[in-house]
Amino acid sequence: MIARMSDLRHHGDVDAAPGLQDFAVNVRGSAPPTWLRERLAEALGRLGTYPSALDDSRAREAVAARHGRDPDDVLVLNGAAEGFALLPALAPRLAAVLHPSFTEPEVALRTAGVPVHRVMHRDPVPDDADLVVLGNPTNPTSELHPAATISALARPGRVLVVDEAFMDAVPGERESLAGADLPGLLVLRSLTKTWALPGLRAGYALGAPDLLRRLATHRPHWPVGTLVLEAVTACAEPHAVEEAAAAARELEDHRAWLAKQLGDLPGVHVHEPAAAPFLLIEVPNGEHVRLALRQRGIAVRRGDTFPGLSTDHLRVAVREPARCADLLAALAELTTEVRTP
Repeated sequence: MIARMSDLRHHGDVDAAPGLQDFAVNVRGSAPPTWLRERLAEALGRLGTYPSALDDSRAREAVAARHGRDPDDVLVLNGAAEGFALLPALAPRLAAVLHPSFTEPEVALRTAGVPVHRVMHRDPVPDDADLVVLGNPTNPTSELHPAATISALARPGRVLVVDEAFMDAVPGERESLAGADLPGLLVLRSLTKTWALPGLRAGYALGAPDLLRRLATHRPHWPVGTLVLEAVTACAEPHAVEEAAAAARELEDHRAWLAKQLGDLPGVHVHEPAAAPFLLIEVPNGEHVRLALRQRGIAVRRGDTFPGLSTDHLRVAVREPARCADLLAALAELTTEVRTP
């Protein structure tokens, strides 16, 4: 069990470093596509004025059309992480966070003094939890949960927060609740991964208008900038959704290939089925393996900062097969070493 808040705040960008082959951060490509960079460049001319209500309305309308919702059901965010930081504004009496999962929701809630109950693996959610947080697909396990299973957690008087930061990497976005009408449902989406925008911080929340108003209670005026609003608008347009869908299908093939290669290595266990742009693996003497990979110029994400996992767990970002040769060769050597008497 992790005791230190600093461990919970460890993320893959810490494991990655310039000069390393990056299998620690789950971002598609090293920069946004050309068409998106051009859209953002065109918006630079508007930086001399404050973000307008029209910019916000355009972004919310685009997202609403993408998910079959009303614009009032959309709140544009500085990345999905801002949505987690805003959760204490909902004033929950008891929050249940399903683990292992992305740790920022727990950090935000504990920092605000909200009691947090960790629901490990498939343990039951406490009946009196009035805020429930889970990821789908879940980071770091890459598990995709059935929408019906998640929906069953909704009930009157409870806010159900579903982190769908990686859902646009799932072909058909199957099991998504982004368009669902459930009481207390709050869905968080990110543009960071699919569109290579970690430096911009762009995302949005979907939920009933009154719930979004409560969530945004303590936000400052002009909470998101012009470039974020432009990015959200652009990435919700039909051509972008089609591009993301094609990328998701390609990713599915790459993930299946990498899972097979990793699973064939001595002593390596791959957590499957997997649906996200990463795989969770378990290897003997995982801390040694991770550090040895780093010495060979390869970064993977440590797993022990996720509640419920150990130093033997590593998260590996899915890359195209041509980029995986060094990783697989190094892992084959290292896992053979640790198993040899």
